Amino acid sequence: MEKPPRLLTSQLLLKNRVFEVTLNRVLLTWKELQTKKKRVSGKIHNTFKAGSYSVPVSEIIAVRETEVDSRTKDDGRWQKMSQKPSEAYPYAFTVSCVERASRHRWRCGDVTFHCTDGLVCQQWVQTIREQLSLLTCRPKHLLVYINPYGGKQQGKRIYEEKVAPLFSRASVSTDVIVTEHANHAREHLKTEADLKKYDGVVCVGGDGMFSEIIHGLVTRTQRDCGVDQDSAEERLVPCGLRIGIIPAGSTDCICYATVGINDPVTSALHIIVGDSQPLDVCSVHHNNTFLRYSVSLLGYGFYGDVLADSERKRWMGPARYDFSGVKTFLTHNYYEGTVSFLPATDILGSPRDKTMCTTGCYVCQRNGQLLSEANQDYRVEEDSSDSECDGDWRVIRGKFLAINAASMSCACPRSPKGLSPSAHLADGTTDLILVRKCSRINFLRHLLRHTSKDDQFDLDFVEVHRVRKFRFTPRHCESDTDLQLDLREGGAGKRLFSQICRDHPACGCTPVYSSWNCDGEILPHAAIQVGVHSQLIRLFARGIEEKPVFEDGGVPCIA
Repeated sequence: MEKPPRLLTSQLLLKNRVFEVTLNRVLLTWKELQTKKKRVSGKIHNTFKAGSYSVPVSEIIAVRETEVDSRTKDDGRWQKMSQKPSEAYPYAFTVSCVERASRHRWRCGDVTFHCTDGLVCQQWVQTIREQLSLLTCRPKHLLVYINPYGGKQQGKRIYEEKVAPLFSRASVSTDVIVTEHANHAREHLKTEADLKKYDGVVCVGGDGMFSEIIHGLVTRTQRDCGVDQDSAEERLVPCGLRIGIIPAGSTDCICYATVGINDPVTSALHIIVGDSQPLDVCSVHHNNTFLRYSVSLLGYGFYGDVLADSERKRWMGPARYDFSGVKTFLTHNYYEGTVSFLPATDILGSPRDKTMCTTGCYVCQRNGQLLSEANQDYRVEEDSSDSECDGDWRVIRGKFLAINAASMSCACPRSPKGLSPSAHLADGTTDLILVRKCSRINFLRHLLRHTSKDDQFDLDFVEVHRVRKFRFTPRHCESDTDLQLDLREGGAGKRLFSQICRDHPACGCTPVYSSWNCDGEILPHAAIQVGVHSQLIRLFARGIEEKPVFEDGGVPCIA
């Protein structure tokens, strides 16, 4: 592959050592020119050259001229130079760039180069800025929503102290709105926000705040395009603005699953460099009425009961989830119903193939391409899908402890691999996990596997299917045909008794139905229909990196 032409090359001083510094459209590279003597067994053996280092231009945050006095002003704080440069290099400029640390953490590192000539210094600063201006993927103006009440109520402080200075350094302007009540951001995006002014929307908060943003943005997009959200079969229009997440909530599962860490600085840097990660969105309907969108977890049974119980204990703070989890586990309720689903066929990947969704995921790219090709002719696809669905839908009836639909791994610090480790962010599917009635010991085995490396689904009472759509009908909502079947099976009396006993919990009977946990919100109906909309939104993220992009390069010599 042909190397891009050089734009600039100079011999510059860095940490009192001379480097040959080169800039092209892709990389900023510096290589030490000085040679050193290598002593082996008490005598000088050979000379060797120090290594070369590179920073992608796409990961340069900013560049500025630096005063080479005993002190230099940086972001409002006076700091001493780490080392006094040689008098032969009286001019300097500082490059701020992404520095990778452990566990997917990013930091903004500074590299200061010293020049012999002021014009050379200005030329470097101007040329680097010109290259940064050509990166059209980078946002220039952002709409920021801050939830001051989420998590530990630190959202405003996190933004002002950790994020705003980075945006300022990168010349990213912002309009900031501190939300005053629930659904403030959602309603503002739906009605008042002038979205044409912005290159993206940023939420500072947890998963609940992110849910507000996507509901407001997706609803606004569909309304502007004349799409009826109440129709479960309607094809939704992808949103034009990317969404950034600055984690400041209790769980921040979306951020963890798309970046690899819950760290405000890391997320801010992904926004600044203009990363873009497509994300599938599930629409949830009940009787041709739109309920909510989901991007991570839809959970019925165990996870629904945990959320419903924890909502009554909000005074406990984040500890309520642990308390409600233990209580729900000990209660050990199961729920009867029918699950019907449309399996995802002719795609790459399966829920048990141990293929993780990472940066530049080939499975997401390939499956997204297949879906795009299939959807080119809308009418033909719609006609064929009707006949296909009639023949390919599968139906499962039973008693379930949990029914989960994971549109991503749902990884978090407590469960590093998540509920479905091989789920993909943008392949147009969701992983439907059915946990049938079993003993408490076996269910505990299943839960513990969320925190280990063991196969999540290698249990005879657990099954998983990669699907495009699914429906769930609780037993008490099923048709008269099912009721007649119950009469033949002798189950009607038990069913009727359960319905009566749901209003009398003292009798200890299993309740008839649970609640759906939709990304941390309780749905008002148990009978739902879910469809996956491929790559409906895009985040300022790049997925989880498997390893550093430039292993030998790093960013050494940070000033």
